[in-house]
Amino acid sequence: MSFSSDVKTELCRTGPDKPCCARAEAYGALLYGNTFTAREVRLITESESFAARLPQLLDRAFGLRFDRLPAAGERKYIFQLTDGEKIRRIIDAFGFDSRQSPVLHINFGLLEEECCRSAFLRGAFLAGGSVTEPSKGYHLELVTSHAQASRELLALLTDMGRQPGQTARNGSHVTYFKNSEQIEELLTLMGAPVSAMELMNAKAEKELRNSVNRRVNCEAANLDKAVDAAQEQLEAIRRLYGLDRVEGLSASLKETIVLRETYPELTLSQLAEEFEPPITKSCLNHRLRKLIELSKA
Repeated sequence: MSFSSDVKTELCRTGPDKPCCARAEAYGALLYGNTFTAREVRLITESESFAARLPQLLDRAFGLRFDRLPAAGERKYIFQLTDGEKIRRIIDAFGFDSRQSPVLHINFGLLEEECCRSAFLRGAFLAGGSVTEPSKGYHLELVTSHAQASRELLALLTDMGRQPGQTARNGSHVTYFKNSEQIEELLTLMGAPVSAMELMNAKAEKELRNSVNRRVNCEAANLDKAVDAAQEQLEAIRRLYGLDRVEGLSASLKETIVLRETYPELTLSQLAEEFEPPITKSCLNHRLRKLIELSKA
């Protein structure tokens, strides 16, 4: 199963406990479903959990039953209402004139309570939402064919302190989030805290992996520099021997030559500890630079 499917399964374990929330969730599902007109209501879903929830939701919100239920063996679950009286009852419940299109506006009067707003968003996501696998990126979107509903959803989310983006795609209107923290908050608000935690864990794991990779790359780069520097120092020492200049060097520089040749793999910090008594890294670096300069003179 995909992460979107898991989210929808978790959302379907949540309420709605109150009739107002059931109505708000059904409202979101109808506006973000397939068809919602004065003549027909049609909802199509591939989510088994949402399919099991829809008849209960319609009954809880309006005391109605679908005219058509999914047929056995169908890959997609199709629910339909064509009874004019049933559709009028739904439109009236949303505060619209049943003689007009019910999809032009979101009736904000039905979404004054926070629980109803959460339920509305849950219904919209169940019918027209998706979210990317956390391991691949951060993207949650709600898609509807109704331009006005999409614009008013943006206003609703903005009023709730969220900052979604909007775009059009193949004739549909998309409200989306790409910020992981806002997606986590939205999932929790809709009723999917476990999925929100999964997203947070995936984000933390990704950040840890990136941090480890950066550290490994940095250490590898530093090791390469140390190896290159050691090779330059050893080459300088060989040139000094070839020029017969080692015997005339100071005792400290002779000691540096001996230890560098003995421990070619050590870093400057490690090599400085081999002196008796130990010297500082800065002091050792100065001596090695001196040897390089003398080998070029």
